[in-house]
Amino acid sequence: MKTGEIVTAFYKTGKYIGEVSGVHPDGYTVKILAVLRHPAQGDLHHPKQVDVPFFHERKALAYTERANIPAATVKHYEGSIPDYNESLKEAVAALQHRLEQEESDFSRKSLEALQAIKREYELMYNLSWS
Repeated sequence: MKTGEIVTAFYKTGKYIGEVSGVHPDGYTVKILAVLRHPAQGDLHHPKQVDVPFFHERKALAYTERANIPAATVKHYEGSIPDYNESLKEAVAALQHRLEQEESDFSRKSLEALQAIKREYELMYNLSWS
């Protein structure tokens, strides 16, 4: 891949559409343009566990934020690029729906974290939730 190509990229537990803005021996710098999957909440090293030293509130990467992403998780993207704010709202709604379907301490704690993040998104991106 080369600079300027549109790609999908996984970063931690989120999936994004972005533009390659840098090429490195082991990966790419990707400028974020849309969110396909919102990152999971909690500790990445102890997935689905509540009793961890720190239960992380994980926000999606911001619009035009750049992230260094391993080459193995970057793929070519064909198609239109959705509006960042709309893609973020859809990704949050999908995560919320998945968590609401589970009956566990982890899903309840993740929903609490997601509610806090939604308030931050309202301030950052002037979003409203339906």
